[in-house]
Amino acid sequence: MEEIQSKISALIITFNEINHIDELIRHLNFVDEIIVIDSFSTDGTFEKLKTYQNIKIIQREFLNFADQRNFAIKQASKDWILFIDADERISPKLKKEIFDVIKSRNNEVAYKFSRKFVFKNKILRFSGLQTDKVFRLFKKGYASYFENKIVHEQLDVKGKTGVLKHDMLHYSFSSIQHYRKKTEHYASLKALELYKRGKKPNYFHFYIRPAYKFLTNYALRLGFLDGKAGYTVCRLNAYGVFFRYKELKRLHSLPKL
Repeated sequence: MEEIQSKISALIITFNEINHIDELIRHLNFVDEIIVIDSFSTDGTFEKLKTYQNIKIIQREFLNFADQRNFAIKQASKDWILFIDADERISPKLKKEIFDVIKSRNNEVAYKFSRKFVFKNKILRFSGLQTDKVFRLFKKGYASYFENKIVHEQLDVKGKTGVLKHDMLHYSFSSIQHYRKKTEHYASLKALELYKRGKKPNYFHFYIRPAYKFLTNYALRLGFLDGKAGYTVCRLNAYGVFFRYKELKRLHSLPKL
């Protein structure tokens, strides 16, 4: 491991990520601490993680992403936190850049990473994914996630931020069924967030917004240049918008306690 004064805690939240664990851990061989918060996986993820001697594993019920991530942050003991999802990978160039910014001792306390979406071993260049940037590296004590953003969580940073030049790979798509299920999970959490804010769905939400989502990503953001893969991802992301409001309608139909 390259010698740096500051140490890195890698944090991961998991649920049924057996297909990613080995490759993920292999890409984290440069950090000083790995902590996994597992939401009682049923596919062997927890058992696989226990075969690694250098990983701290905590099983905890999943409430929402912000809550789970903030709990994970509290477990970290090192100076810097690298928060990584099970389907993300750190390239050698990005690893070197992480070391460089930590050693630089500049005033930035949090960094966004650009992500490249991988569809069946092909990187999608368009389809609304070309501007995908997420906070993944931040100094402990300077950032936590907004509790009211339970999905597509947002980091509340107390200080200056930056964007790293090199990309991370995002293996979010393993099959249409898997991606659809993941989309529905995120949509359900977003619906709950909207429900708590008193939002109600209407015709516009069910028909106009999904169509707008698809046309924006497929036409205006050049998804058609990604070929069949671009069409598939744009269609599924538009479906996620529809499912969000379908779930919101279901929540409003439930008996009030």
